[in-house]
Order: sequence, then C-alpha cells, then structure tokens
Amino acid sequence: QGFKDNLHAVFCLAENAVGPRATRPDDIHVLYSGKTVEINNTDAEGRLVLADGVAYACKDLGADIILDMATLTGAQGIATGKYHAAVLTNNEEWEKACVKAGRNCGDLVHPLVYCPELHFSEFTSAVADMKNSVADRDNTPSSCAGLFIASHIGFDWPGVWVHIDIAAPVHAGERATGYGVALLLSLFGGASEDPLLNMVSPLGCNGDSPTEDMERDSKRRRLV
Repeated sequence: QGFKDNLHAVFCLAENAVGPRATRPDDIHVLYSGKTVEINNTDAEGRLVLADGVAYACKDLGADIILDMATLTGAQGIATGKYHAAVLTNNEEWEKACVKAGRNCGDLVHPLVYCPELHFSEFTSAVADMKNSVADRDNTPSSCAGLFIASHIGFDWPGVWVHIDIAAPVHAGERATGYGVALLLSLFGGASEDPLLNMVSPLGCNGDSPTEDMERDSKRRRLV
C-alpha cells in the first residue's frame, strides 16, 4: 500500500494444546520483558504471547508506536457490543483517531477506560510481578486485559501504545467478517502514498480544517 514509514507486523502465535509442557495453574513464567507472571487462569493465554510481542517491538524493533490487535476477551462484546471493537490507549489523540478511522472505514471502535493506577491492582500476586488474570471479573476485565499487555512495555513508556480488542466484531454467526483490515489501513493511511488512504486517515495530512469538518458534519446531520 505504499507505506513510507518503517512498518513491522509481529504475529503473536501459540498452539493452544494439552501436552507435557502445557501451562498449568500456579506456574510462574518469565516473559520476554523480564517480568514474572503467576498463572491463575490457563484460559488467559493470549495475553502472554501478546505481552511478549509488544516487548519485542519495544526492545528489538525500537518502535515508537505499538498497536496490538487480538480477539482477546469475551467481555469485549459486553463492554462495547458486537459491532464496535474496544480500544485502550495511553494517548488521547490516538483514541480519537481510532474512533474516527472506524467511522471512516466501517470498522467501528469505542474506547475503554484507561486507568492503570486503579485497575492494574487486579493482577496483584504474592509470588510474582503479576498474575495473568483479574481478581474481580466485574471490574472492567477487557480494560484490565489490555493493561496486562501494556505493563510489559511499562506504563511510563514515552511512545504511543494502542490496544484493540476485536473479539466480537470479527464474526457474524459462524462466518468471519474480516474486521480489522480496513481499520488499520484507515488509521495508518496517512503514512501511505495511496491517495485514498490519505483521504480516510484521521492522522494524515489530508488538509481538512476544523471548520471544514464542522461544515461536513452539519451537512451530514441535515441529510440524516
């Protein structure tokens, strides 16, 4: 798609199968970040490989923008519904950009609460840096799952971190929707040489002024 910036795709994959080396409750893993994780839920396995992925992007690739996207939590569908993915980020501008990119391309997104100072304590462990699953499932578990991933680059990391939980909108019944492809192209389209992607990207140099945005929104409201 003619991207001008240095762009990497890291696939965080693991075979979820029973075997002699399978993860068991009460195991303690040392993740790629160097932090230790006590396993209190073997079904919360995806965040372990995602945590390694963001740590790799930070340490080895030197990324200044890290976006992780996964079908991470069943609670996402409860939090933001089956049509909107959930976004969690340490950057308000990027939160707004994700929402706008979703509206531009049709892959809808809605923000989760980002509040590590209140929610990360859900992972408190007496024997490791953290557990891998929350103590209280009624306390925004989708947001907490994202915070688990972010903790492996650090909440004081100066770069942009964006987490998108796409568990619900990726399927309609038994069929896949392809959700996420258009969202990423729209979100990062400003770094592309493709004029269409430049036009739909909320972060690109597409020449729109706030006044033009307001006029267009006003026209759209009248049409609706």
